[in-house]
Amino acid sequence: MATTIHQPVTHTSVARAARRTPVDYVWAIARISIGWVFLWAFLDKTFGFGFATPAAKAWINGGSPTTGFLKGTGEHALGAFFSGLAGQAWVDWLFMAGLLGVGLALVLGIGTRIAAGAGTAMLLLMWAAELPLANNPFMDDHIIYSIVLIGLALAGAGTTLGLGNLPIVRRTPWLQ
Repeated sequence: MATTIHQPVTHTSVARAARRTPVDYVWAIARISIGWVFLWAFLDKTFGFGFATPAAKAWINGGSPTTGFLKGTGEHALGAFFSGLAGQAWVDWLFMAGLLGVGLALVLGIGTRIAAGAGTAMLLLMWAAELPLANNPFMDDHIIYSIVLIGLALAGAGTTLGLGNLPIVRRTPWLQ
């Protein structure tokens, strides 16, 4: 007579959390780093810390976070479209909400899939605004960041050094 051995079923993310590998930490550091890039852009444009945005042009001082970049796209292939968006309140609010949302989600490790999609969309729009590129026919840092964001989502990078292992996140697919 054959003997049946029953093994407990484990949730894959819980089992995976118990055996982290070095690549999990590399993805986590990449997630936090790119999250910081988005979050820092939000903070500097909001408060004008003087890195990319002087205090006089800060959002809280009445400056437009999109005008500088988008007005500078006039000579590019899609410049007329993007220049027309510069300084519009709804564009400023959408852009800043995107920077804050993507930045916080990536740094915290919650909602990394949504953050990867939104961040990729933002980056591809910025890439399109600069076409044709000055130094390469098509590849620049916007595309590289987009590829990494997609990798973060596919790797489930929010579970290492992030809050992605919280029970509510594990139970709620859109929070992963």
